[in-house]
Amino acid sequence: MKIYLPARTLSCAAWMFAAMALSFSVHGQDVKTIHIRLLDGKTGQPVKADNFLVRVDHHETVHNEWVKIGDDGSVMVTLPDDAKEIAVKATYDMSMDTYINCETAKESDKERDTWYPIADILKTGVIAPNECSKTNYSAKPGEFVFFVRKRGWRDFPND
Repeated sequence: MKIYLPARTLSCAAWMFAAMALSFSVHGQDVKTIHIRLLDGKTGQPVKADNFLVRVDHHETVHNEWVKIGDDGSVMVTLPDDAKEIAVKATYDMSMDTYINCETAKESDKERDTWYPIADILKTGVIAPNECSKTNYSAKPGEFVFFVRKRGWRDFPND
């Protein structure tokens, strides 16, 4: 038994397929991708974090689902196109313990978030300040480099 479809039906199906393909390609443009390099604040050596806590535009919601950590330790963050600023923290020891970000290492509030413009990261790359030691690194466009150290006994509140 053969089924014959009118030429108009095939044409309509072809148009629908083309529209779907176009919508998928447009959807791919609705995101921004940033490569993160996490470095030890004292040695400058790469640090492999267990997870990354990403926040955008001063919102409280953490979006670790946007983070993809490769087997080689590479970190890619896919952000919505309308995101303007990003704050990042990293966790270690298979827990929610976060590294101290070295851009706030000498401040009394070491837990505060530091916000970085996503447009600057995409255009020229951004290197967070390192108050843990003197370092000299460069970033490529689309790359965010930040320095961390593990918590010490002085970093916990005195109760």
